[in-house]
Amino acid sequence: MPKLVKKQYPLTGMSCASCAISSESVLSSLNGVESAAVNYANGEAAVTFDSDLIDSKGLKKALQEAGYDLIIEEENGKELQEQYRELFLDNLRFRTFFSISLAIPISLIGMFFMDWHYANYTMLILTIPVLFWTGSGFFENSFRQAKYGKATMDTLVALSTGIAFIFSVFNTFYPNFWLRRGLQPHVYFEASAAVVAFVLLGKLLEEKAKSNTTTAIKKLIGMQPNVVNRITSSGIIEVISIDLVQMHDKLLVKPGERIPVDGEVLEGVSFVDESMISGEALPIEKTIGSMLFTGTINQKGSLKIIAKKIGGQTLLAHIINRVQDAQGSKAPVQKLVDKIAGIFVPIVLCISLLSFGIWMIFGGENAITHALMSMVTVLVIACPCALGLATPTAIMVGVGKGAENGILIKDAESLEIARKVDVIVLDKTGTITEGKPMVTDLIFSSHHQEKDQLKQVLLAIELQSEHPLAEAIVKKLHSMGIIPAVISSIQSESGKGISGFSNEAIYYAGNATWITENGVLISDNDRQIAIKLQQEAKTVIYFADNKGVIAILGIADQVKSSSKKAIMELKLQGIEVIMLTGDNKQTAEAIAKNVGIETFNSEMLPHQKAQFIQKLQLKGSIVAMVGDGINDAEALAFANVSIAMGKGSDIAIDVARMTIISSDLMSLTKAIRLSKLTVQTIKQNLYWAFVYNVIGIPIAAGALFPINGFMLNPMLAGAAMALSSISVVSNSLLLKLKPL
Repeated sequence: MPKLVKKQYPLTGMSCASCAISSESVLSSLNGVESAAVNYANGEAAVTFDSDLIDSKGLKKALQEAGYDLIIEEENGKELQEQYRELFLDNLRFRTFFSISLAIPISLIGMFFMDWHYANYTMLILTIPVLFWTGSGFFENSFRQAKYGKATMDTLVALSTGIAFIFSVFNTFYPNFWLRRGLQPHVYFEASAAVVAFVLLGKLLEEKAKSNTTTAIKKLIGMQPNVVNRITSSGIIEVISIDLVQMHDKLLVKPGERIPVDGEVLEGVSFVDESMISGEALPIEKTIGSMLFTGTINQKGSLKIIAKKIGGQTLLAHIINRVQDAQGSKAPVQKLVDKIAGIFVPIVLCISLLSFGIWMIFGGENAITHALMSMVTVLVIACPCALGLATPTAIMVGVGKGAENGILIKDAESLEIARKVDVIVLDKTGTITEGKPMVTDLIFSSHHQEKDQLKQVLLAIELQSEHPLAEAIVKKLHSMGIIPAVISSIQSESGKGISGFSNEAIYYAGNATWITENGVLISDNDRQIAIKLQQEAKTVIYFADNKGVIAILGIADQVKSSSKKAIMELKLQGIEVIMLTGDNKQTAEAIAKNVGIETFNSEMLPHQKAQFIQKLQLKGSIVAMVGDGINDAEALAFANVSIAMGKGSDIAIDVARMTIISSDLMSLTKAIRLSKLTVQTIKQNLYWAFVYNVIGIPIAAGALFPINGFMLNPMLAGAAMALSSISVVSNSLLLKLKPL
């Protein structure tokens, strides 16, 4: 069995979308590489390889030979890539403005001072540094690619500017060759310089725009503080780097500071703004035992906490990783675009040669001039970058927008497919409901007057109970400001109930069996109350003394406040909503009726949930599964779109391709709208990229010349080409402004 490893590497040295294709094919061709996917927009390479046959160093060496590089240092890979990007951007900025500063006088001379005796020589001297220094990268990259039998965007620029330059140098030193034939020896130094300047300017604007698409990641990373206050074993507070924090370290978080790690409150009371996780604007009260999450903001009091999850284990780190994974993934439509971009350059080269040949045959006395002009212009105007950027930029912005709205998207495929979903399958517990039992009813018998004293006794008994429902009762009574009474002689029986003495009287709390076994009579009225609560899918707990039932408690997993509205909105969009649960039929029926779900299945085992989804898919449905537990993992894996609740189990979150951080079902409608908007943006980008090339290439080849005598200048072609890439990236960034 091969030992497959999947890793994400920052990749450097790419200058265009075709470079992504080339670097991807280099990686894919290596022995031991199972699959490779390179994303030009974020400079990431996702590689699955057999570690027995090849390692990271082998991948790096192969890419270096092809003119690219792979950053394999795991600890600071992102920092190295960011440093490389900053250096690359600074260098690109300098080269761009230097080339523009020379291209302007070259163009002015070419347009207005052509009759000056030294015009051609001056333009030649000024063009050399533009072409062979600031534009040297185009020639170096195209030469490296040619060794592998590949052609990229750099090949087009190098060929077009190089041919124009050589043609112009010949005409400068040997003008008589043309004059003897009755033709003017035109030069195109300004075209060569302007094309390089425009392409570099386009790349500069493109790089800046691409960096804007990663703001969601940068914002998330910025939520973790760099330094923390650690409390030593001797009680001294020391300020240390976040990287030095160890598991179970005790930390002090002051008011106004961000929580540095996922942890538990040891001492103190405060309110914490958890809106980045829950989406709720109201701060959450934190007391001893409360869980805290990295990046949330401590507002009121100081908290002493113990670190439970650090570094890459924290919820914030998981969020960052999922967003990065998604932004590096490819949508199915992108795979098609990649194939098109891969064959695009060779086709353009053929068209440019064909236009040269046609002009040479039918061009008349200016045949060679027009042939050369059309060939150069076709090479300049045909840019695969707009095509290559169409999908990844939209995906990156879409994933970032999802993260800002509490929707984490693991891969581009789920973002693309979500808009097609026609059936949504919901787990009950933790998805439609809160996922934890709560006291919904506390009904005292009318003849008991000292209710507060009795509540104190009930609290004291339940504090001693180990039953899962006892916590719900304790929480309810604490919220009412009740303090426990003094109690003794505690006795309990698993699965039935608990008893204890207070003020020389015995009290019981438990189910009907426990109460009757201890000789307590349950009146008909009490039984009717219990039956009504059970019909509402609530668990009934009796509180009694020797004289009879004191109070009846109804405990249920409450439906989330937004679940009913979310399900109604999904149904209005024409999506069928189905509920699957492992709970009993009575509870399932009550919950389904409450939220407006007609179709539900109860008492389902994990594999039965998965089988149910497969049956729906066989009928042709595109199914989204939403769950939060380990028991949902198998069903999530089979669904077309798998969505986990952010407050659910780690396994469900790992399996799912989307995560709703707040666990609010209203985010489902946002996720579907985001999918529709993102795919709409991709289609717009592809449409304009294709239209640009379909219109631009024939004009560049001289198709309009027989009609109106128009020949497109290579300089204008360079400007149009740069504009196409900028327009695609800008259109993707507009997605940020659209409401969900």
